[in-house]
Amino acid sequence: MKAVVVHEAGGPEKLQIEERPIPQATKNASVMKIHAFGVHRYEVLTRQGGSPSVKFPRVIGIEAVGELYEPSSNSKLTKGQKIFTIAGGFGRAFDGSYQEYALVPDEQVYTVDFDGPWDKLANYPETFYTAFGALKTVKAQAGESLLVRGGTTGVGMAAIVLAKAMGMKVTATSRRTERLQLLLNLGADHAILDTNGKIETKNNFDKVVDMIGAVSIQDTLSHLKRGGFYTLVGMLSGQWLWNDFDPYENIGEKYISAFDGDVRQNWLDEMFTMINQNHLEIPISKVFKFDDIQQAQEYVMKRDRPIGQVIVTID
Repeated sequence: MKAVVVHEAGGPEKLQIEERPIPQATKNASVMKIHAFGVHRYEVLTRQGGSPSVKFPRVIGIEAVGELYEPSSNSKLTKGQKIFTIAGGFGRAFDGSYQEYALVPDEQVYTVDFDGPWDKLANYPETFYTAFGALKTVKAQAGESLLVRGGTTGVGMAAIVLAKAMGMKVTATSRRTERLQLLLNLGADHAILDTNGKIETKNNFDKVVDMIGAVSIQDTLSHLKRGGFYTLVGMLSGQWLWNDFDPYENIGEKYISAFDGDVRQNWLDEMFTMINQNHLEIPISKVFKFDDIQQAQEYVMKRDRPIGQVIVTID
């Protein structure tokens, strides 16, 4: 089989395609035949050496969609079932999606009911589940108002379409004026500009899903109603710590959390039921072939590329 192996940190040229034997199933790990996967900016960071916990050589890539090629001896699934995997050390603690076949622990093999091409399915697992988990974390309910800060990110766009399917009133933000119409096209009720860390509205919201993080946290929380729920999902600013943060001033009678990516099969089933019933989707920016993995990683980092996920297909 083909596998993209990173032997040492560096540029895109470090993504080297090699021939490896197809792994064999074990007692508690199954072999997945990978058909497609999303490419993410933090995988570029890992390739560059920015993930200290990842030891090279490594096949990176944190999510994949495909089918069960060889079940483990303890698996209750059957060969050929449509499955996917996300997170849980995939592509970090052990070899991930940038290969034709992967050995995946059974506890992170998830079944999926979806009738569509592999590249379209690959647009959902990580991005949509992160958004869905965030909405679960803020206890989203029909009729409530939701602020999606960072609406043109993949997770932000997924949060918009999922929240609208739940019956919420959605306001989404962008730092670029030309992208506000995209948010409205996705179904947001209002699209507002985020300028120098402040959003251009005086409204407050029942719930907030935040992709920006620390640099604008005080402004974000100032737009959360007392008794409202906030969850942190991303750190687009690159700053992790909430410096000079006064909890009494910023979180009085407000519920603050961070969605940590805990994956649950029942949540996934609920999410895909919603996706299938409402035909939910967000843009795909570009689809690459497996042999073009270097170009795919370069493309995902481009600032002015079309908005949407970057997908690689192996078929």
